[in-house]
Amino acid sequence: MKSSTSVLARAAAVSLLACAAAIPAYAQWQPTKTVEIIVPAGAGGAADQMARTIQGIVVKHQLMKQPIMVVNKSGASGAEGIMDVKESKGDPHKLMAAFSAIYTLPVAVSLPFNWRDLNPVGMIALDEFLLWVNAETPYKTPKEYLTAVKAAAPGTFKMGGTGSKREDHIITVAVDKVAGTKFTYIPYKSGAEAATQLVGKHIDSNVNNPSENISEWRADQVRALCVFSSQRMVYKEKITKTQSWADIQTCKELGVDVEYQMLRGFFIPSGTTAAQVAFYVDLLKKVVATPEWKDYLAKQALKDVFLVGPEFVKFLEKDEAFHNKLMNEAGFAKK
Repeated sequence: MKSSTSVLARAAAVSLLACAAAIPAYAQWQPTKTVEIIVPAGAGGAADQMARTIQGIVVKHQLMKQPIMVVNKSGASGAEGIMDVKESKGDPHKLMAAFSAIYTLPVAVSLPFNWRDLNPVGMIALDEFLLWVNAETPYKTPKEYLTAVKAAAPGTFKMGGTGSKREDHIITVAVDKVAGTKFTYIPYKSGAEAATQLVGKHIDSNVNNPSENISEWRADQVRALCVFSSQRMVYKEKITKTQSWADIQTCKELGVDVEYQMLRGFFIPSGTTAAQVAFYVDLLKKVVATPEWKDYLAKQALKDVFLVGPEFVKFLEKDEAFHNKLMNEAGFAKK
């Protein structure tokens, strides 16, 4: 006859196995060394700001045991960072901050990359774009401004933006197509530089993100004419003396039928496991639940969207097709 001790031991073993089976996949893998957030853009830009905000939240709330650091790899318009992650197959300690360059660079410069070369983790926000002019100009609406641009000789008015054949350039060409205008597009290294050039009247407008022009807007140096979105932004706290982000009308409702938003998401290299993806999904879920992240969304006027798994993949497929269409219509596809 089996002893009661043996029976209890076997029961305990079964219980432990059951508990182990119930532990989520992400708990079965943890980073074993420093995690690098690879940012395929320069320091100080919107992607860099987001990565460093997440780094700060992870550290403050002790969301992982190993250190986490931000590494900027902006060479070749971000191709350096993208290719670094692509070539790090099987390395779960690299987390890439992704934006529209994952679609535009392969088309514009024939970069041997596709987002399917990586392992998708999730999207945590959408970035808005606005049409901005210098506050000392008389233009109060996009119609007033674009009418003036159309009446001038082609190329007279200058639109500034970050880089060439990227999101700001794409939006400029889309506006030209819809409004019958012809801007001279001036590429800069960052949205911050485009903001400075607008204040200095070296360009006539830019299509910066909210975060890239907020300081100048707060100081009444620039004026927001409209936001390139299907809906107005939700943030109602006053930034200027009279306006909040929510007060800015959409370009579409003001007669300029152009919409553009940019994903803010994350990938890890291919060859990584489902458990490793699950760890980072869980990490991002914890990050976006913090008050610091909610505050960051409001300050940067980001659209609060969280997608993982099949929903994220479905978004990527649709967004890729959208960008391919825009790039080809703009003539940005390398022959």
